Amino acid sequence: MYIRKYIPSDCKEMAELFYTTVHTINAKDYTEEQCNAWADGNTNLTIWNQSFCKHFTIVAMENNDMIGFGDIDDTGYIDRLYVHKNFQNKGVASMICNELEKNTSVAKITTHASITAKPFFECRGYQVIKKQQVIKYGIALTNYVMEKVLYDNIMK
Repeated sequence: MYIRKYIPSDCKEMAELFYTTVHTINAKDYTEEQCNAWADGNTNLTIWNQSFCKHFTIVAMENNDMIGFGDIDDTGYIDRLYVHKNFQNKGVASMICNELEKNTSVAKITTHASITAKPFFECRGYQVIKKQQVIKYGIALTNYVMEKVLYDNIMK
């Protein structure tokens, strides 16, 4: 298992991994209707690629297979962090998150964590700032605004 930087040709596979993860892993915490609103299978690859290129974006690989990905923007916002359904609880998300946190110069990282991801981020020292409802295609999705202070970056 290793991490490498994102390349635009990764985008389609990332969209597929995102869709599959939401509809299998997140399905334990969200209804089918909510999963369909969250990941409808029609990801705009042009917009995603532009976003990934602007952010620090990495992918986790096992042999030649993508097993996860994540990205963080210049403000310290972790936008996406997804792990393939067959590689859950194997340290992939931790490896990705470690790399994202290491490659930012901000003192505070934020994310909007799903119900499913909330315990993962709590174990990493993230604090819930607020619970919120996000409306997508008219469907309410619960998530949590979470943040973590990076003390090493405060000293820089």
